[in-house]
Amino acid sequence: MKIAVGCDPNAQAYKEEMIEYIKSLGHEVTDFGSDDVIYAHVATKVAEAVAAKEYDRGVLFCGTGIGVMLAANKVKGAYAANVWNVYSAKRACLSNNCNIITLGCQVTGNMLAKELISAYLNETYVRNERSGKKVDAIVEYEQNH
Repeated sequence: MKIAVGCDPNAQAYKEEMIEYIKSLGHEVTDFGSDDVIYAHVATKVAEAVAAKEYDRGVLFCGTGIGVMLAANKVKGAYAANVWNVYSAKRACLSNNCNIITLGCQVTGNMLAKELISAYLNETYVRNERSGKKVDAIVEYEQNH
């Protein structure tokens, strides 16, 4: 898969380690940077590229992962989830069809972050009776507002 990655300056070293890890899983990675202290700028650039389907998925980092999640979710067609355990990372894809995950370098250790990224990237959303209607409702609301 093609993965878009970005972060704020606080998460630069963390992001670099995660990029190498994602590459080791066999994915192509594009780094959208980390120089802008306004994390919303890089988060929306990643989200726009993922929503435009230039990339299959995105991974964003900041201190908690919350700020970049909020910014990414402002982009139409971007669905970002802040993940904190393996189950949430898997369900972000399987239940919610999220195309971006976010992680916090100040709250999630490097080894756990790698497990979360791997868990997320190893899943594929398949529309089903249980989750499909819920995801459809989110997309429909977005299209109408």
